[in-house]
Amino acid sequence: MEIIKTESAPAAIGPYSQAVKYNGIVYTSGQIALTPEGELVERDIKKQTHQVLTNLQNVLAEANSSLEKVLKVTIYLENMEDFGIVNVIYGEYFGDHKPARSTVAVKTLPKNVLVEMDTIAICDDIINL
Repeated sequence: MEIIKTESAPAAIGPYSQAVKYNGIVYTSGQIALTPEGELVERDIKKQTHQVLTNLQNVLAEANSSLEKVLKVTIYLENMEDFGIVNVIYGEYFGDHKPARSTVAVKTLPKNVLVEMDTIAICDDIINL
């Protein structure tokens, strides 16, 4: 098992890792709308979604993976009315790649953000798709 840590994404805000890699698969922890410096992005669903996906890209890159190698995404939304906006931005990042996905509404997220996402992905150093 390998612990993944990058300065290109926010440090974990609790007793967990940004991601863990095992047997060619990387499991990312939930990413929220914090900058790599730990600053919270303003409470705007578009800006927060872009930051979350950028953070995921950076964590995956550190693990020799990418959004194109993602098998599964889980999206947590404070308000399901934001689903359409998040879906459009998500599509911009994933393009033609369509991993499995779940989206759930939750009562509250860490630091009262609007969106959080985590992924499961294949690593380039094990399997080349």
